[in-house]
Amino acid sequence: MEKIKERFRYLQDPHLVARFQNICGVQGTFSRTVSAGGTTTGSSNAADRTRSHNNGACHGHIAGESESKNSAVLGAGEGGSVQTAAVGLRKRITDSNVTTNLTDEGENLPQNGVAVSPASGAGATVGVGSSLGRASAAGQEARSGTGPDLSGAAERRESGSTVKPLRKNSLTGDAGQEFHIENRFLYYLFTNGTELGNESFYIIFFPFLMWNVDAFVSRRLIMVWVWVMYLGQCTKDVIGWSRPASPPVVKVEMFYNSEYSMPSTHAMSGTAIPFSLVFMTIGRWEYPSTLGFCLALCWCLLVCSSRIYMGMHSVLDVMAGVLYSVLILLFFLPALDLIDGFNLTCRYAPLVIISFHLGLGLFSFTLDTWSTSRGDTAQILGTGAGVALASHVNHHLGLMTDPTPDMLPLAMPALSAGLVGVAALRLVVGVPVLVATRALMKAVTIPLVCRVFGVPSRDVRKARQHMEVELPYRYIVYGAVGFNVLFLVPLLFSYVRLS
Repeated sequence: MEKIKERFRYLQDPHLVARFQNICGVQGTFSRTVSAGGTTTGSSNAADRTRSHNNGACHGHIAGESESKNSAVLGAGEGGSVQTAAVGLRKRITDSNVTTNLTDEGENLPQNGVAVSPASGAGATVGVGSSLGRASAAGQEARSGTGPDLSGAAERRESGSTVKPLRKNSLTGDAGQEFHIENRFLYYLFTNGTELGNESFYIIFFPFLMWNVDAFVSRRLIMVWVWVMYLGQCTKDVIGWSRPASPPVVKVEMFYNSEYSMPSTHAMSGTAIPFSLVFMTIGRWEYPSTLGFCLALCWCLLVCSSRIYMGMHSVLDVMAGVLYSVLILLFFLPALDLIDGFNLTCRYAPLVIISFHLGLGLFSFTLDTWSTSRGDTAQILGTGAGVALASHVNHHLGLMTDPTPDMLPLAMPALSAGLVGVAALRLVVGVPVLVATRALMKAVTIPLVCRVFGVPSRDVRKARQHMEVELPYRYIVYGAVGFNVLFLVPLLFSYVRLS
């Protein structure tokens, strides 16, 4: 048992993430002034640890001299003591004043990282990339001429480019710290690979599949996506593990940095979507099954490795996400026929769909304080409910009928300029309709919900932190988007002869 725990701790170690980033050419620009008197170590009491929304790190509470042996003390400028990287369960801080106070206490505190380990020697600057204490010692040896020459690493950093995270933290607005990129190919590969789990990808991928390939497969794939993402987000809030600490990890991405970490929902969707797509299309479409499996595996590996590269997840988070997704698929895929048949044919399906998805949203909102993941959960549930309602309406109106069994398997059409042009035109016409639906419903829903529940609507960000605003707003807006994906836009295509 101890060996298993030790292996888990190793897979969760942020230095493992930093090592992978270093191999891929990502170098942090963090620096920290450390005093000679810094002898305080990290607390062993997990209850005394809290986490700032600005990072995936853990800051200890300062509780006076009586707790100095059990608490990590944050540096207060030059000569202050610092804490080591925290281990174990970290708790979320929702009060934004904590971040402000921490910044005021330590001018040199890293913007998105945990304080570094104590180092001997006053004023020693510690770099990031491996163990911070070892980096400091190596730097002193290099200066004295007894250690390895670090000029090569400096030259490599100068030959690369310095960039900042692409998007700010969705909760705090923190832009993150600059970092060096030595391998631009891997940088673009992984930053695009991680988009395979983001909203911007879903709003293109699912409509494209529905409008141009197979609406039957698409609506069922959305059902799988809803369940996998919902269970993943709820599990995150129950476990409550924070993101890998920075330093040593470089935060290539900041947008999701305030959410919890275990399991990786990007890894879950990156496993569930491609392999479910292969499962649903084998025997329905004529294509080599080996090719489909290889493409699904490449998709999964790209998304999973990108989350480690971005500094958002430990190796353990990603592995747990993959295994959790496989477990969900084993139970859910066999039930797809039953659930889809109910959504299409049962006369009470609309009522059940709306109330069931709304009930799931209410349950998820009780698991944790407000966070961006809570809004994402309501957004996913709203989309799933809208698509399910549209499939019910289409079935009863005789629109977008599924191919009969005697028409299967479907042959892959020959790729031509006309086929590509029509598919592109459908996206050009349909996606703006979805974007307009989202903007219109958002403009109407937020003030309306705020007025109904008596919540001030002057500051939309603060208003959305109320459950009675966030849940109905997301649910209604994305429910309308999901409904229009499968009903309104295909109906529009039939009028302009793009069906």
